[in-house]
Amino acid sequence: MKTFNTILSMLITFSILACATSTGKVNGTERQFVIEREIPGAGKLTPEELKAASKKSLEVLRQLGPDIQWQHSYVTANKVYCVYTAPNKELIIEHAKRAGVPANLISEVSSIVSPATAQ
Repeated sequence: MKTFNTILSMLITFSILACATSTGKVNGTERQFVIEREIPGAGKLTPEELKAASKKSLEVLRQLGPDIQWQHSYVTANKVYCVYTAPNKELIIEHAKRAGVPANLISEVSSIVSPATAQ
């Protein structure tokens, strides 16, 4: 089961990278990150709970300024995977602290692949 979960996690991460679209430069001044947040029961959050969490996140982002931007998130059973642009990991960590959400793993995107990559 642990092997299955590891493979599933890798596939989800790859899918996020494959589906993500960058509004910034992956290797330029705006760096893109995927944040894994362990949130037990995340997949059972109601639309109202997701809306409240989104509002809190946006409030903190406004406080931190325009250097950090939330692109989108993927909600799974017990985790949320978020795609952000930011100049560094420290700003993402600060956002997580202020918003009261975990940032269990922060990975910088080195490349974005999609079906167009094969052409």
